[in-house]
Amino acid sequence: MSGQGESGAILTLNAGSSSIKLAIFDVAEDGALKARRRGELREDGAGQRFRLKDAQGGLLADEAWAETRFEASLDHLLARIDAELAGRHLAGIGHRVVHGGAGHRMPEEVTPELLELLGDLAELAPLHVPHNLAPIREIARTRPGIRQVVCFDTAFHRTMPAVATRFALPREFERRGIRRYGFHGLSYEYVSRRLAMLSPRVHGGRVIAAHLGNGASMCALKGGESLDTTMGFTALDGLVMGTRCGALDPGALLHLMRWEGLSIDDTERLLYTRAGLLGLSGISNDMRVLLESAEPVAAEAVDVFVHRIVREAGALASVLGGLDGFVFTAGIGENAPEIRERVCERLGWLGVRLDRAANADGAPVISTPDSGVEVRVIATDEEAMIAEHVRDLPIA
Repeated sequence: MSGQGESGAILTLNAGSSSIKLAIFDVAEDGALKARRRGELREDGAGQRFRLKDAQGGLLADEAWAETRFEASLDHLLARIDAELAGRHLAGIGHRVVHGGAGHRMPEEVTPELLELLGDLAELAPLHVPHNLAPIREIARTRPGIRQVVCFDTAFHRTMPAVATRFALPREFERRGIRRYGFHGLSYEYVSRRLAMLSPRVHGGRVIAAHLGNGASMCALKGGESLDTTMGFTALDGLVMGTRCGALDPGALLHLMRWEGLSIDDTERLLYTRAGLLGLSGISNDMRVLLESAEPVAAEAVDVFVHRIVREAGALASVLGGLDGFVFTAGIGENAPEIRERVCERLGWLGVRLDRAANADGAPVISTPDSGVEVRVIATDEEAMIAEHVRDLPIA
């Protein structure tokens, strides 16, 4: 994977608990990036399934692998990527790491020392960081000549003022890293850069970006920088999500453990995997399923989802001192016009005026010309953001 060719390429890997998403970007002589391949390796029954698509979304491969061991699956994946590189020089591999803690605020090239430090941060995001680091460690072990770069989801929020990062706890806990970090930073960074090109006036003002997917959060952007966000110390905070609870009275946790007899592990599983839309509905964590369902509990789950978005939007607008733009992004934000309509209708007091026809058609701008707030739908691309960081980070 390190042979020289006529053109360069960057590989991005986004490793989760049961899947690895990948993208291959060609790098032109002027540094321009162009997505060439996108794919995913996902657990499928007793084995793994690998799907690969071209830049237009055409399916190139749909393969089942019997391997269940991570190392063997990653070897299969890298061998397949070798074939797709077709002699191009691999300029580097970029990885998404959910949590960088307080000390890692920019993309960094991987070193043994950095890997050790990041391993110590796993307790801050125990269901994410170990999976993020696994392919990095394996590639460093088996292919030590390849340059690897880690990009932190928390880094974009480094511009938040101290008043937005502090919990009302004794200061000693902040010194130990107990503070609000914010997440989905790579998505917000990409959206901010796209907005700067699409609507410079709005980008320079006060914007709420709503990353609505199975994981969901919102970010207050002022001049393109993060001023505040709905997620805090962990990716559990804020909005209702697919299987995560969102904001929860900490007294409820004390009650669950003291009076309901839940252990710490039981509580963790409840909050991360049994709550959210799935817990509210008892049907599914998939918004598409809930919107199509005739069950009252499905409608109630959607109602709570929308209510929390609207409530947090009001709080973020207050922090911003007004609102010039609102951006929907991620799976639900990009593909659920009913959710966008319901949110926009309830934000009319802020000056939002929805163009229902444009919204139904999935247009880039879904607000009316006389709307006091420009409302856009921007497809996020965390992989492109990672590739840009790999390209721009000076070689150590």
